Amino acid sequence: MSDHWYEDETGPLVRPYTVTRGRTRPASEHTIDLMSQVTAIDPVGPEPRLDHARSSLLDLVRREPRPVAEIAADADLPLTVVRVLLVDLVEAGLVRVSQPVTHEGMNDPELLREIVERLREL
Repeated sequence: MSDHWYEDETGPLVRPYTVTRGRTRPASEHTIDLMSQVTAIDPVGPEPRLDHARSSLLDLVRREPRPVAEIAADADLPLTVVRVLLVDLVEAGLVRVSQPVTHEGMNDPELLREIVERLREL
């Protein structure tokens, strides 16, 4: 499947903007980084009815927290579409998006040089 078409539960191919109901950005100001971790949350009360695209994303994170980039790759959807759908799931109380863990010293130039050198050795 390409980034321009998506198969929904009924089978026919639709454009991704159809899946997001025409939105190209999340409805709210949630920040979703490529490496943000997405975790499924047990809903309070009955789980809301979800369309195929949102349900599929939720299924991808039910087993374990996953980064947004991995979810987009596994769902075979453009990142912009995945971000819109994930915010919908956050607002429905079905997932939590945590910012990526940053490690102190990771922007140390000496450490970065060493990493580059080790990669070149490979």
